[in-house]
Amino acid sequence: MADRIVVIGAGLAGLAAAAALAERGLPVTVLEARGRLGGRAGSFTDAASGQVLDACQHVSMGCCTNFAHFCRTVGVAHLFQTQPRLYFMTPDHRVSPFAADRLPAPFHLARAFLRAHYLSLIEKSRVAWGLLQLRLTPHDADPPFIDWLQRHRQTSRTIDRFWGVVLTSALNESPDRVGLRYARKVFVDGFMSHPRGFEVSLPNVPLDRLYGQELHSWLEQHAVHVLLNSAVRAIQVRDNRVQGLELRDGAVIEADWYVATVPFSRLLDMLPLDVIDAFPAFAGLRQLETSPITSVHLWYDRPITALPHVVLVDCVGQWMFNRGEVTAGEHYVQVVVSAARRFRGLGHDEFRRRITEELARLFPPAASATLLRARVVTEHAATFSAVPGVDQWRPAQASPIHNLLLAGDWTATGWPATMEGAVRSGYLATEALLARQGKPEQVLRPDLGSPYLYRIAVETAPSL
Repeated sequence: MADRIVVIGAGLAGLAAAAALAERGLPVTVLEARGRLGGRAGSFTDAASGQVLDACQHVSMGCCTNFAHFCRTVGVAHLFQTQPRLYFMTPDHRVSPFAADRLPAPFHLARAFLRAHYLSLIEKSRVAWGLLQLRLTPHDADPPFIDWLQRHRQTSRTIDRFWGVVLTSALNESPDRVGLRYARKVFVDGFMSHPRGFEVSLPNVPLDRLYGQELHSWLEQHAVHVLLNSAVRAIQVRDNRVQGLELRDGAVIEADWYVATVPFSRLLDMLPLDVIDAFPAFAGLRQLETSPITSVHLWYDRPITALPHVVLVDCVGQWMFNRGEVTAGEHYVQVVVSAARRFRGLGHDEFRRRITEELARLFPPAASATLLRARVVTEHAATFSAVPGVDQWRPAQASPIHNLLLAGDWTATGWPATMEGAVRSGYLATEALLARQGKPEQVLRPDLGSPYLYRIAVETAPSL
């Protein structure tokens, strides 16, 4: 009989691990505390309207090869729409589109960058110099990024209008708090290594739809047993092995292997204190910090812009997503405020007022439109903070407990807290489990390769 495997948590990391294990014919049971799949990348029902809303807009990029592979595997890639053009807007209403041309990487965005209205020619030369130096920097160097920027001739204006605009959205953290390693990864992998690396893919359905019929059917076809509303209270450990999982209802589930994919704070609650103290891989989790994201959902009585999305420069928000007319006479937009720590303690009414006033300044139709309703949602521990040296506290997927594997974007993936990082962690946990079974296999997908190889890949498989 094949070894029994239990995956704790049905977020992206858990689902990726379950899918990778099930593809290899291994029996998998997934335990999920909520009544739905998806974890943080999920939706909720708005009580006022009955509409299904995403707590926060989640996006993928062309460089996210493992997330794209997962979506193709479980049959949900068609629920995404790629945006090959980005729109950057400043408070004076001016918009600069960013799209790649036929030049090879890293020059594919050069002409779009030179046309950007919100930086002077001298500022662009400073940024170009910084990007060149960033590409030449060792990938594992991780001093404070703000110090690195200042040493490489960046001014407060280039930091605010270029580096910060990209990083605050990508890392959910402000440039003065992030380390060099993941700032470098965002720019080099996302914008400098491949012509399609920067392209944004957005779900064209609510996030809970991603975890709908296609995914459930795939899991059922591959004999993955999903138990919803099954929260784990404690991981029982004895003699360096997990003996079982105690559920909140008192039941105990036993298996041969366990993959914990819950947030690191929940894992610390589940593990015995003596186990945490005995192993630095667990004790180091206490050093991880989190960063909040706030989303402001707004419904107007008319369209306020024809643009599908806008990257906001020198504004309170970082992104505005235009969801269109969701019901007759209701036009829905969502503004995402990343690294929202500075607004902690601000009431929802005040937060909504600041965002609606900003939209009225940015989009003249919003000034005359009627705001039908609004909702402010804050995820206080949305992501871990990519502070300098954070990798010293991110554990490997092969934990010190022999039959316990770890997954989650907070584990050692080489990526920041993203959907790609979550899927990578699930694939890496699968690799670690297979290695401990004596059946090593590479599961992780390669990074975005040469344009020719990438074109072959997307032409022979459904593209995300």
